[in-house]
Amino acid sequence: FVDFVREVSMIAVRGRDGEVVFYPMAENQHVDGILRYSVAPLPDLDASVQQTADSYIRALLDELDYVGVLALELFQTRDGSLLANEMAPRVHNSGHWTMDGAVTSQFENHLRAIQGLPLGDTQAIAPTCMINVIGREGDNAAILALTNTHLHRYDKAERAGRKLAHINILAPNHAELLEKVRACSALLPDAPPP
Repeated sequence: FVDFVREVSMIAVRGRDGEVVFYPMAENQHVDGILRYSVAPLPDLDASVQQTADSYIRALLDELDYVGVLALELFQTRDGSLLANEMAPRVHNSGHWTMDGAVTSQFENHLRAIQGLPLGDTQAIAPTCMINVIGREGDNAAILALTNTHLHRYDKAERAGRKLAHINILAPNHAELLEKVRACSALLPDAPPP
């Protein structure tokens, strides 16, 4: 129904004092309605698009007088405009990249916010891709042998369509990141091409 070029998501955190901090926007790739890959920060994102998304999520946070992490999924159209798709008042799967790829993870910042503590730095450490492990686990030893790769397992039994874990991969640039993501996805059963 929407002619979009990509789906992106914003993760922001609002403290008890009304301070708001924003993570870099992530691009998401879904297959059959399930998030498979999230990449942040985006190498080709116009600063005005990030600013627009920041203003949208700030308006939501302020209007709701919300404290904690809020995720906003958006469609980016060909002209650069953004259309809201989904709002999640919680830490979100598309922000799991922050666990290894940002100075302060969305989880830590959520706890800081609700406890009234200073919010942490949301800056990306390096280009990062989060890969969801769906249905069946891969060769974890081979995956962890890839440099700057982090496996986060959920201790769930394998079942079709179930999120079992996620993998965060960091690289010094987006070209190397894509190579590493391709190598990792080859080690995951039924993983779609990134």
